[in-house]
Amino acid sequence: MGPGRRGAAGTLRIRTEGSRCCLLVTLLLLGGFREALAQTDDGKSVYFWETGPWGRCMGSDCGPGGSQSRAVWCAHVDGWTTLHTNCEQGRRPSNQRNCFRVCDWHKDLYDWELGAWNACVPVSARTLWGSRPFLCSGGEEGVQTREVGCVLQSDASPAEDAICEYFEPKPRLEQACLIPCPQDCVLSEYSPWTTCSKTCGTGLRNRVRSVLVPPLFGGAVCPNLTEFQTCTPGPCTGPEGMHSLRVGPWTPCALPQTRTARQVKRRKGKGQGLRERAGVKDPETRELIQKKRTRNRLNRQESPFWDIQVGYQARDVTCIHRNGSAVGRNLCTPRDLPPTVQSCVLPKDCRVTDWSEWGVCSKACVDSASPVGRRARSRRVLQFPVGEGAECAAPEDSEACEPQGEGVPPCSTYTWRSTEWSDCRVDSLLGQQDRRRGNLTGLCGGGLQTREVYCVQANAELLGYLEDLREKDKASRPVENQRCEGSMPNRSQLCQIPCPIACEVSPWGAWGPCTFENCDDQAGKKGFKLRRRQITNEPTGGPGNCPHLVEAVPCDEPGCFAWRLVGLDECVPGDRRPCGPGAQLARVQCVNGNGGEVDGGLCASSPAPEPEPCEVPCSRDCVLSSWTPWSSCSQTCSSKTAEGKRLRTRSVLAYNAGEGGALCPNSSSLQEVRNCNEHPCTVYHWQTGPWGPCTEDPSASALNASSAGAPPGACATGMQTRKVICVRVNVGQVPPKKCPDGPRPGTVRPCELPCKKDCIMTPFSDWTPCPIACDAAGNAVMRKQSRKRLIIQMPSNGGQDCPELLEEETDCQVPKVCPGFRWKTHKWRKCQLVPWSLRQARPGAQETCGPGLQTRAVSCRQLDGTQADMGECLGSSKAMPAVTQRCQLPCQDDCQLTNWSKFSSCTADCVGVRNRKRALIGRSKKKDKCKNTQMYPLSETQYCPCDKHNAQPLGNWSDCILPAGGRPESLLGVRLQGDVKECGQGYRYQAMVCYDQDNRLVETARCNSHGYIEEACIIPCPSDCKLSEWSNWSRCSKSCGSGVKVRSKWLREKPYNGGRPCPKLDHINQAQVYEVVPCRSDCNQYVWVAEPWSVWKVSNVDLKENCGEGVQTRKVRCMLNTVDGPSESVEDYLCDPEEMPLGARESRLPCPEDCVLNDWGPWSRCSLPCTRTNSRVREAFPLRSPSVGRACPDTSDREPCGLNLNCFNYFYNITDWSTCQLSPNAVCGSGVKTRMLDCVRSNGKSVNIKFCEELDLEKKWQMNVSCVVECPVNCQMSAWSPWSDCSQTCGLDGKMRRRRSVVRASRGDGRPCPPQTEQWRPCPVRPCYRWQYSDWSECRVESVVCGHGVRYRNLSCFVSDGSGSGSGSGSGSGSGGSVDEELCGSLELSVDGDKMINLKEACTLPCPGECYLMEWSDWSSCVSVCVKGAGVDFGSVRVRSRAVLAQEPENLQLCPDQAWESQPCTGGECHEYKWMSGGRTNSSRSAVWCQRSDGLNVTGGCPPLNPPVDNSSCEPPCLMPRSFCSEAAICMCEEGFTEVLSPTGQLDQCAPIPVLEIPTAGDKKGDVKTSRAVNPTAPATAQPGRTGRTWYLQPYGPDGKLKMWVYGVAAGAFVLLIFIVSMIYLACKKPKRPQRQQNNRLKPLTLAYDGDTDM
Repeated sequence: MGPGRRGAAGTLRIRTEGSRCCLLVTLLLLGGFREALAQTDDGKSVYFWETGPWGRCMGSDCGPGGSQSRAVWCAHVDGWTTLHTNCEQGRRPSNQRNCFRVCDWHKDLYDWELGAWNACVPVSARTLWGSRPFLCSGGEEGVQTREVGCVLQSDASPAEDAICEYFEPKPRLEQACLIPCPQDCVLSEYSPWTTCSKTCGTGLRNRVRSVLVPPLFGGAVCPNLTEFQTCTPGPCTGPEGMHSLRVGPWTPCALPQTRTARQVKRRKGKGQGLRERAGVKDPETRELIQKKRTRNRLNRQESPFWDIQVGYQARDVTCIHRNGSAVGRNLCTPRDLPPTVQSCVLPKDCRVTDWSEWGVCSKACVDSASPVGRRARSRRVLQFPVGEGAECAAPEDSEACEPQGEGVPPCSTYTWRSTEWSDCRVDSLLGQQDRRRGNLTGLCGGGLQTREVYCVQANAELLGYLEDLREKDKASRPVENQRCEGSMPNRSQLCQIPCPIACEVSPWGAWGPCTFENCDDQAGKKGFKLRRRQITNEPTGGPGNCPHLVEAVPCDEPGCFAWRLVGLDECVPGDRRPCGPGAQLARVQCVNGNGGEVDGGLCASSPAPEPEPCEVPCSRDCVLSSWTPWSSCSQTCSSKTAEGKRLRTRSVLAYNAGEGGALCPNSSSLQEVRNCNEHPCTVYHWQTGPWGPCTEDPSASALNASSAGAPPGACATGMQTRKVICVRVNVGQVPPKKCPDGPRPGTVRPCELPCKKDCIMTPFSDWTPCPIACDAAGNAVMRKQSRKRLIIQMPSNGGQDCPELLEEETDCQVPKVCPGFRWKTHKWRKCQLVPWSLRQARPGAQETCGPGLQTRAVSCRQLDGTQADMGECLGSSKAMPAVTQRCQLPCQDDCQLTNWSKFSSCTADCVGVRNRKRALIGRSKKKDKCKNTQMYPLSETQYCPCDKHNAQPLGNWSDCILPAGGRPESLLGVRLQGDVKECGQGYRYQAMVCYDQDNRLVETARCNSHGYIEEACIIPCPSDCKLSEWSNWSRCSKSCGSGVKVRSKWLREKPYNGGRPCPKLDHINQAQVYEVVPCRSDCNQYVWVAEPWSVWKVSNVDLKENCGEGVQTRKVRCMLNTVDGPSESVEDYLCDPEEMPLGARESRLPCPEDCVLNDWGPWSRCSLPCTRTNSRVREAFPLRSPSVGRACPDTSDREPCGLNLNCFNYFYNITDWSTCQLSPNAVCGSGVKTRMLDCVRSNGKSVNIKFCEELDLEKKWQMNVSCVVECPVNCQMSAWSPWSDCSQTCGLDGKMRRRRSVVRASRGDGRPCPPQTEQWRPCPVRPCYRWQYSDWSECRVESVVCGHGVRYRNLSCFVSDGSGSGSGSGSGSGSGGSVDEELCGSLELSVDGDKMINLKEACTLPCPGECYLMEWSDWSSCVSVCVKGAGVDFGSVRVRSRAVLAQEPENLQLCPDQAWESQPCTGGECHEYKWMSGGRTNSSRSAVWCQRSDGLNVTGGCPPLNPPVDNSSCEPPCLMPRSFCSEAAICMCEEGFTEVLSPTGQLDQCAPIPVLEIPTAGDKKGDVKTSRAVNPTAPATAQPGRTGRTWYLQPYGPDGKLKMWVYGVAAGAFVLLIFIVSMIYLACKKPKRPQRQQNNRLKPLTLAYDGDTDM
């Protein structure tokens, strides 16, 4: 509570010490607070009670038993707290009260009750100046409120708001709303003046206008629609006709009083007589009488539905004066009076039974998605409406409902299910040109598999059924796919067929020694030499799929163990001499048949190799080099024509010294040849056949029965067998004993038997519904119904096969009677006249003749003629035929004629005529008036109907449509089995239209056409990109280490018509595709082979000594290296030129007695790292010792190590990844990317990998990685849907459409989807027939000038082309017109949807001089009540009006009121209204008028012009709202508005000057209100006497914002006010006198108030 509102009086009291002048000055400045000053001696207390907020409700129990407390203290009006004794104790507020303690379970008991929103109240009405006017623009902002309270839900009794606020905040009590602006009535322009109502004398002429927009939301009412003007065509030459006969309306139909009793008595007597007579007849006669009695009862209208009674009605005929008063009939011109009495049908309202009980709810289950169903009830007709009786109300009613009761089952939900995926197939991914299309075996890699998808009820758990196996009745029954919501699961997916890994083997090893077949059994003499090879790449399926790994040849003298020569020791001369002949001891190992070293004792039976003889040359002997290694054998085996040889050579290093030395051998002794591979060329090996199928092993049956650890999918352990035969190479199969038994492969192995899989199918679906169709004769047409089932799991491994029958079809049950009903009319009854007593007073009336009324019965029949309930015909058939009609009983003087005969037949169309005749009968033949053929024609002639028709094409050609026969789409599941036919020859169609001779549209059959022009067309087939086959791989780009090899494809044909696109082509050569992969060449594949050095060629020949400087040469060849050594010479470029040995050398041939050394050994390896401080060494040893006195040269040679000269660093180099490599039989899918590891020397040269391996360098790279080549999946489209219904049931523009969707989108380089997903074709052109009214006839009053009459209109069958324009197609003339009513016979009898056919209505023909209402105008166009550009719309409306027409100036006061009526509509247009000005050619019109945005000139709708005078004196006129033309011819704005000028100085708009609104204390929405630009004190009109422009300070700029000087003035005024207040404070302040405050301790610490005025 603020300090300004405390105390008893609510005013602030201050002390009055100080001068009175200070107080007066303060009062002047603070005049608004005159009540804030008070005296302390007025007798009122300065102390009052203060209270704090209530605390939390506390208590032990929930509910109303809680309590809450608050603080209460005594306060001074100055704001400080004081003792309780200073306040009046009798008024002390309570500090404790009972309360409602809220607990959580109260949430279910209490809730907020929301009241309805009240009416929208303008914001301006709630402000301080709420009564001031404002300018409405679009709508006024408003606020609407409602009541919100907390209630107990059980009985809606009110409760404290705090209870509900405990659980959720209180809902809002008010909200913003919009109040539409008042919409004035808007009128059209006046029509032209009518002609004068009189031909002489003084009359009236009228002009009228109609209402375009009714007054809405309190807008101005419509002004007069009619304008009158007197006219005087000329003086009358004779007396004016002052009287006329007026016919009054017919009275209600009534019955004569005696007729009903007499008729009942007569019928009762007839019935008794019939019953009495019926008893004497035989049964056949009695049945005939009963049928006739039933027929007569129908004809007599005795059905309980009919109670037609013929009565009479009368009317008055009076004589009326021109002023509207009735006068005597004798004053009217004598003439034949119209009938004043006539027969009529007594009106009876429709009567129906009470409503039946509500039917069963259509929703019999619980469904959260759509929980509401419908239920219906009906009622029967007891009495049909007769005459003008009220029509029957709707016989059926329905309402929303929910399933009731406990245990309501949940609704069936549906979900997608699918069959098993089919086997993975690669062929669907192959391109058109792929040569593998012809041979699908062995294809692997990425493929495609499909499945069928179908819809089932969701409570059938198929997966569990498949696993648990195998009751077929548990499979879910398929239903229509339309029942499943959401997208259909994928029906195809990519898959992978693992590519088989081919077996790779190493080259053959060398032949081993001749060994026994079995060393443990050496009884026989049979021996074999074996050679072997290893598996280098393990194949798919294990080593059994590799070729043979062992070959054998028979040999003699086998042994299991033998000595193997390892090497020879140095030559040791005999007898311990320094030189001369000696021997070399052999270094041997004992090895087995496989070459493995064994204990030497096993070779004891074999003689050890003898020492080799040798010779150590003496100083004068010839010196020979050591033997070279044996060459590889020239043959792998020996035959009669070829033997294997190997050789070794040596050379002369120094010649002997003439005498005394050992001579050098001749040249033939320098080489040695031996036989090798002496075994015959009869090689044997074991050959294996493929493994047979896995069959059950009888010996393992018991084991299988008890085993439980079989892998998934394996049901038992079986066995496989294969055939193993002995084969001789190049010969064929030989007896098994020819091959050694040791390496014989096995013939039997265990295997896993796969489980049997039976065929699993769904149950049959429900039968498709049987459509009931009837032909034109009403007979039912035979139809078929079908049902299907799907294969969920295909059989395999010997499981039960699927049945062949997947679809069943049967005939539908045809109903005996086609459903349908029709009305049957019975004979017309006798014509009933008005009772004679009522018409005998009329002159010329006769008792037995005259106009009357006749009735007939109508019954409802089925199409086969049997009786049906009347309600059936009401609900399903056409309008009920008329049951009454006017009739005429001819009088004696009337002319009687026969009915018209039928028209004669036509002899020729279009040119002939046909006629029909009738004749006079009875006494009419002799009467002269009847012989008048003008009045009573006896024949009629017509032109024969013309049946000339012409046909012409219509519209565009349709899409090219392929004939049916593509892949069918299953009703229940979608099958994907190959491509749909997408191309080839099809047909396109163009509609034909047929017109008759009157250019009316007729059926196309009249033109002998089926409705189309058909033309063949071609849909081009897609052609894929065609490439050549891959070329062979090129040779590896490097002979040592890692290189690349390349292969390529060439573009043969580009894709077209949507074929598969080409892969990315080479960016340089756009017609080639490359594939590059890394490769490795073995650095030892090609080696240099050097022959022995030649004989020395000494340059300075010393024939005696044969020594000195000389040259040696040798041949060096590049040879292919094999396991057995270099085998054949190849081109030198294949070997490393840097490694090529020298082919010649210069040296010194040692002389006799010189020291002879052998050739230098290899250089030792430089230690790493390579530095000049390290060195490498090579050594030689002396072969011949020198003679005494001579020394041998150094036997070792040393050179420093130099980097990249003779010392190298080595490191690994990794190549880039290759492209993804697939198996040769794969199209796509999983592959491998590889890269190579090279050993590179520090000079950049690739060397053998062993150099890096010897250094144990780290290998941290992965050489292979898996990869995926995207599969080229072709787009898969669904089958075309069935053709839709025609977009129009008739007319020219009907189209049928069919659609297809993308089942599987293309991927990779697959064929893209065709762009066409929709096709159309024209519908057959059918004429559009409809029932249409003719215009109303003139109001007819029989033989009388005016009064109540009748007007008529006809109902005819109208044909059109459905275009709505009424013009025909092709010829351009109209194609609509009236046709024979039989063509509309199949249509419901309604006009524009209105089934109430009205062909007659009462009307009033105004009497001369009478003032009357015109007919209703046409409905205006639909107009939206809106604000254009603001997005505010209050709905749409249309209106029609009736204006007044007057004929006599004296009768204007008797005119009826004008009328208008409106109705809502949709799609109204939003209009603007603005003032227009300009010169008018017609001087009667104003130079300023209102125009609507659609160009229509109107009255009303434009903003008001103030002042409402002609603005023609201002140029241009002042058309802006709130503007006016001043006396100085300048456009100015009203008070409260400021002028905003355009750049040219013209008035652009009148901007409102905002007025600040101060919200009141109770206005909770004050912070959202806006200020209105209206001066609340200024009048709405301009001030008089204001001449010219009065210049004054404008606070607002042209943009409507405050100018800067306004802010400056406000700031200055504020500073001045502060200064004045400060001066007053200083002048009035007294020196503070020291005084003791008793209650100092009780003052609040937050405010030190000393009683001065400025606080």
